[in-house]
Amino acid sequence: MRGFIGIVAAVALLFLAAQLYRPKIDHPPVTAEIEAPPEVKQILRNSCYNCHSNETRLSWFDQPAPAYWVVARDVRLARSRLNFSEIGKQPPAKQRAMLFEAVNMIQLGAMPLPSYRRVHPGATVTAAQLETLKAYLNPFAMQVAPAITDAVPTPVATGSTATKAAPELNGLPFFPDYKSWRAISTTDRGDNHTMRVILGNDIAVSAIASKQIQPWPDGAAFAKVAWQAVPDGRGVLRPGKFLQVEFMVKGKAKYASTLGWGFGRWLGPELKPYGTNAHFASECVGCHTPVRDNDFVYTMPLLRTTQQEGQ
Repeated sequence: MRGFIGIVAAVALLFLAAQLYRPKIDHPPVTAEIEAPPEVKQILRNSCYNCHSNETRLSWFDQPAPAYWVVARDVRLARSRLNFSEIGKQPPAKQRAMLFEAVNMIQLGAMPLPSYRRVHPGATVTAAQLETLKAYLNPFAMQVAPAITDAVPTPVATGSTATKAAPELNGLPFFPDYKSWRAISTTDRGDNHTMRVILGNDIAVSAIASKQIQPWPDGAAFAKVAWQAVPDGRGVLRPGKFLQVEFMVKGKAKYASTLGWGFGRWLGPELKPYGTNAHFASECVGCHTPVRDNDFVYTMPLLRTTQQEGQ
């Protein structure tokens, strides 16, 4: 009995000692809250603001360490990636794009964090609330894009721009031959009137053909080319102005710090590398982490079945 009491006393002392270390959670003023309708902001406030804003409010069970340590870490990381108290500094289109990424995380079940939802069930975004967020981000139903011109879209700038494009800030090189890669999928971004084609290099295409994509082999590379989506006046959207091209290159050891993939993005006809420093790739990591079961790749090619191959 005396030994049990000693163990309890030691645990209690350790618990009390742990309370002395409390990383500070700052509460800076709200300087530029997201611009959105009240019903959208209410959903975000209920489900996202405790981590992704300057208005963090902790429940009583979040206060004691070690739970407090986890909360402080999560708030710091969440604010660094998306802060609804400061996002209003960005242009409206940029705000919508960042909200699109957040809604995508919600739809995938990655946000709010499953561990957070288990102890904060009230933060769960319901199916009806998700539809409200998605409806707000559907500009195709709310505005008209500029009329299309007769110009044929080009995958990169003309001339020798592509061959002279500078490497990304993390060292990833530009791949000027991507225009000859095979198209393996398409996608669109309804929030910003863009449409995209995903291309794969020979290694990626061979991996698809041999069904060896779990994981993808080293050297597999994808290019995602984005154009402005504009209507042709007959109910069809067509690619217009070239906007950017992104690359994702598999290298399990070389890119171990970024999920085993090298990421890069080049903007506009001048192909300007994206970001302000090499840490821009943390955005890519955060976006692709929810699809870890697909080797962090969103684009899953359709594989032909035996029945299809016989047709």
